[in-house]
Amino acid sequence: MAKKTRHESHEEHNDESWLLPYSDLMTLLLALFIVLYSMSTTDAKKFEEMSQAFKTVLDGGTGVMDQNSTTQNPKDPIVGRPRTAMDAAELAALKQKEQEDLEKLKKQIDQYIKENGLTSELSTKLNQSELVITISDVALFPSGDAAVKPEARILAKAISNMLQQFPNYNILVSGHTDNVPIYNDQFESNWELSSARALNFMKILLLNQHLDPKKFSAVGYGEYHPVADNNTNEGRAKNRRVEVSILRKYQSNVQSIQVPAK
Repeated sequence: MAKKTRHESHEEHNDESWLLPYSDLMTLLLALFIVLYSMSTTDAKKFEEMSQAFKTVLDGGTGVMDQNSTTQNPKDPIVGRPRTAMDAAELAALKQKEQEDLEKLKKQIDQYIKENGLTSELSTKLNQSELVITISDVALFPSGDAAVKPEARILAKAISNMLQQFPNYNILVSGHTDNVPIYNDQFESNWELSSARALNFMKILLLNQHLDPKKFSAVGYGEYHPVADNNTNEGRAKNRRVEVSILRKYQSNVQSIQVPAK
């Protein structure tokens, strides 16, 4: 009877060996949760920046690295100024160089006009968009004709030699007439006469092989861009002209400069 009692007490004893691995597992999980929590709170800002960077890159925008590159020390000599400020400074320098170029060219042409007694036939004007050399038609063409006079080739050569010093500017040669209709075997209208005159004078300029034809264009305006009153002989004479315009690449706030040659 006593033997049976001892056997029953042995069967009621439970096996607790599973508690060891269970406690180890719980300890590991607790440690993992502590680490994750610590990372999520301490580096939340960094995770946000990384998330934003990935999102921006995938969207094709500017990432965090690009943003950081534009927010460096503003006094840094290499990346010190914002790009817009650098562009503004460079543009100002280019405008200044352009102004100096055109003023120098204008001075040379005015000197040529003075030395050759051409004040009644040529003039120059420097404004916000261009330097304009205005040449009276009587200095270049016979009346009602577009063939350049032989003596006018000397003038064209002188102008072309001065233009070659400034090869980076676009040149527009434009022809203008008065409002008196023209009817002859060559031209049916002032449109055609003005266009032919501009083209023929441009061809003479481009005999200078140092000039780039890609920089040149010719256009005829007919009677539709007058500079004087067509109701008088004097006004019509002023309107019959060829203009050689050296075009600015950068608009300037400099006021128009028109100094007549003396």
